[in-house]
Amino acid sequence: MAPRFLLALAICKLIVTVGLNVEPAELLQLGVGGGLLSMDRPDVESASLDFGMMSRVEPLAVYHPSSADDVAQLVRAAYCSGRGFAVSARGHGHSINGQAQAAGGVVIKMSSAGPAAAEGWPAPRVAAEERYVDVWGGELWIDVLRSTLERGLAPKSWTDYLYLSVGGTLSNGGISGQAFNHGPQISNVYELDVVTGKGDIVTCSEEKNSQLFHAVLGGLGQFGIITRARIALEPAPQRVRWIRVLYSNFSSFTRDQEYLTSLHGEPASKKFDYVEGFVIVDEGLINNWRSSFFSPRNPVKISSLGTDGSVLYCLEVTKNYDESNADTVDQEVEDLLKDLDFIQTSVFTTDIPYVDFLDRVHKAESKLRSKNLWDVPHPWLNLFVPRSRIADFDRGVFKGILGNKTSGPILIYPMNKNKWDQRSSAVTPDEDVFYLVALLRSATVSGGGGGGGDASRRLEHLVDQNRRILKFCRDEAIDVKQYLPHHATREEWADHFGDERWARFHRNKMEFDPKRILSTGQRIFKPDFGSYPNTALSL
Repeated sequence: MAPRFLLALAICKLIVTVGLNVEPAELLQLGVGGGLLSMDRPDVESASLDFGMMSRVEPLAVYHPSSADDVAQLVRAAYCSGRGFAVSARGHGHSINGQAQAAGGVVIKMSSAGPAAAEGWPAPRVAAEERYVDVWGGELWIDVLRSTLERGLAPKSWTDYLYLSVGGTLSNGGISGQAFNHGPQISNVYELDVVTGKGDIVTCSEEKNSQLFHAVLGGLGQFGIITRARIALEPAPQRVRWIRVLYSNFSSFTRDQEYLTSLHGEPASKKFDYVEGFVIVDEGLINNWRSSFFSPRNPVKISSLGTDGSVLYCLEVTKNYDESNADTVDQEVEDLLKDLDFIQTSVFTTDIPYVDFLDRVHKAESKLRSKNLWDVPHPWLNLFVPRSRIADFDRGVFKGILGNKTSGPILIYPMNKNKWDQRSSAVTPDEDVFYLVALLRSATVSGGGGGGGDASRRLEHLVDQNRRILKFCRDEAIDVKQYLPHHATREEWADHFGDERWARFHRNKMEFDPKRILSTGQRIFKPDFGSYPNTALSL
């Protein structure tokens, strides 16, 4: 072992056994475990911001682990230290409001730009016969896909964007257009390795340490850091028939969406594999966002579709298939579409490889990066809206608050509550069907509309619009739940969970992270550094 590591180990043992009160900075400068601890400005600066670019909080250091043991030693040092310090795991940094930040503490960098094996982390291990894959918690889903496709398999449930970490999405839910059928990603996990807030490495599943297993899934990083996940797989299709149709009537749009998502129990030939939708409140979006359907040389004009020129709704569906059943896909799609009430002249279809469909948003990202429109503030707002109130939401928000400019896509699609395990920490409305409404806006100067010319005023406008949307829901008693939630007070968090779930969430926190050192950027619990007695733990 390197002398520096041995010295760090000795200091940590001293902290554990005699309660020596070491300043976090002094401890960190010695290094912890076999990973690389960095206080370099580029690392610290990178960990101070996230995708939202609306919150800047500096950690003391950034830790690059090479194993789960490294993560455990770092967390154990924080837990056993007399003063304690915050520890947050950061995947791809795709949070919006600084959820992965650690003020004055340590951010653990779990992901890299490439496969985990390149950083010394364990590579995905595919068990083809059992149909699962074991992956490092910081692995990006795009690399999970690449590994499983080598065996002709793929995970069942996805997010729209694949450059997210496994641990990050499992700490929230992980949703996309497959969720109506397979449930969110947290419903497709067999087993986890978790480093708790005490620094223990615990293997958990439905049968083993089930309390921790269900707490961590959708747990916002509050109970532990996921270092390994065992993900369910299915045979991977080869190609995707990708279809979009337009609606001018919201009732018809939601009725058709709910009908299609109600078919989740039907054979594969009698249902779509993916159902999403989005709202079009200005003409630019129909041609510019995820626009592989629409040629810039022949743009679609809302006025040409015979509508009243106001809000349009787009239903987006896919049918997976292989070369072996390519001759039946046309009839299956026709049978599914024939009873839907969309604008008949608005059918847009394309056919692409399965991987290209799953990675579709990354292609849009590349285009935005080329125009310097990606690294800008993203005041996103993601809501779960009860089915019974989605029409009220449409009238008050889509046709009201938003006006005629959005500065980004607005997703809307239903999910089935029975596909969500209610033992997990994830929160959904108390109805059998609820909608995701995702307002994915960006504060760009070129966004136009309502907010003024410069990006700062644009951001202020969009943030204020989000407040007005949430206020509208409160005033109208629409019991929305935030997905990727962000709340300012403990009372708001308690209201988010509801009495029973909040009590369980709090009990789990006290059980698995009693010093409240993990994921302090979520601002759910106030850290309790220094008030707990040092506990003898083996390093």
